[in-house]
Amino acid sequence: MIEGACIGALILASAFVDAAEETRPPLRVGSKAFTESVILGELVTQIASAQGLRATHRRQLGGTKILWAALLRREIDVYPEYTGTIAQEMFSGAALRGDEAIRKALAEQGVQMSGSLGFNNTYAIGMPEQLAQSLGIRKISDLAKHPELKLGFSNEFISRTDGWPLLRDRYGLPQRDVRGMDHDLAYRALQSGAIQATDLYSTDAEILYYHLRILEDDRHVFPEYEAVLLYRADLEHSSPGATAAFFQLVGKISSPEMIAMNARAKLERVSESRVAADFLAAKLGLHSAVSEETAISRILRHLQEHLFLVAISLLAAIVVALPLGVVSARFPGVGQLVLGAVGIIQTIPSLALLVFMIPLLGIGSKPSIVALFLYSLLPIVRNTASGLRNIPIEVRESAQALGLPGAERLRRIELPMASPAILAGIKTSAVINVGTATLGALIGAGGFGQPILTGIRLNDVGLILQGAIPAAVLALLVQGLFEVAERVLVPKGLRLPVRAE
Repeated sequence: MIEGACIGALILASAFVDAAEETRPPLRVGSKAFTESVILGELVTQIASAQGLRATHRRQLGGTKILWAALLRREIDVYPEYTGTIAQEMFSGAALRGDEAIRKALAEQGVQMSGSLGFNNTYAIGMPEQLAQSLGIRKISDLAKHPELKLGFSNEFISRTDGWPLLRDRYGLPQRDVRGMDHDLAYRALQSGAIQATDLYSTDAEILYYHLRILEDDRHVFPEYEAVLLYRADLEHSSPGATAAFFQLVGKISSPEMIAMNARAKLERVSESRVAADFLAAKLGLHSAVSEETAISRILRHLQEHLFLVAISLLAAIVVALPLGVVSARFPGVGQLVLGAVGIIQTIPSLALLVFMIPLLGIGSKPSIVALFLYSLLPIVRNTASGLRNIPIEVRESAQALGLPGAERLRRIELPMASPAILAGIKTSAVINVGTATLGALIGAGGFGQPILTGIRLNDVGLILQGAIPAAVLALLVQGLFEVAERVLVPKGLRLPVRAE
């Protein structure tokens, strides 16, 4: 029953999303959730636009697995990647050695790889220079002598096969106090002393800014991570102009140039679009118009995206949850199963649920809407069932004595009397949706989570507040809207305080 209802709601939500989506542009560029990847994505987008192609950039879509899945599902056409990541993470069990082996493995998946863009952004381990000097630490193997040190690594590095597990085993590191955190937050944790060492990218601008020492990889754990572009193989036939355009970047970006671009974006607060445009003008003589979005227009755009996610998912949840609540009230045995099922869904971490949705629905609005729909079910089902069960028995008996059929009793008497509880459940779901929808930005759904993620990445409190404050205000407005709706829809005699179970 629940499965069928969820499938129906999924189809309903997908229909709304499909109707709202614009015609796909010839070139869809993706990038990961760190500054260098966003800059490279902008370079590809702008160089294609300069050649007269229509291109769009889906920014900071989480980590490697999300981008790889999106490429295989044909939701993006090209994205920047690194050879070490391809060999060690994406094809970890294949023991790939050399570019030719990588190209062959990719070709079997319908994917091609460009030549190196010109720089190697390998992993490294770094710690504050002053601390490293005082402890006499110059190599990664020296960390084994200091088990008291607190290590903090990016969440992806901790789980990658070429990350912390490999580093720990190869060097025999004894540290057990290892924390997972956002890569950009790790620099601030180093500065504050909360951790003493973290993983770095060798082209990070913060290495010099925070006066960090890169520890020598004396056992050669980290392979080369040459920056490349992964793209769908059929792109060469469907849009040869696109591949010809971004192939112009091959061999054109040196390590110092990449570090300088990262520094402009992260330390000087220049937009990635402007950084990419200036590089293309100076390096290739290509000029592209960069329109800087104002804070107001950005907030309005994110508001529209956020409301779309919340409205569609909440509407689908109401359509499904109300009948489930009625069934739960009428048939207690079935009700226990229904409430148990939607309760289990509620306990799944929201980020994990979004990731689970990607293989089924890809990236963007669809998985976000379905995840929000699932999270909205419990409060509405529970409050509907509770409101119907709490109708006084004498009222039920009076309705039966009048000879009203079951459907009429439900429509004329039971649902109106349970309306305060039902509206309370819908209001709870709506407020939860507004907050949880911010996570949709991790998979390209937009909304107020986008400036929050960008602000965290760039250490920009202003950007974080541009997402956090409007999301909080929207939650308060939604709550106020339902307070007004209760005064309009619920008979005055039934407007009593309702306590959700």
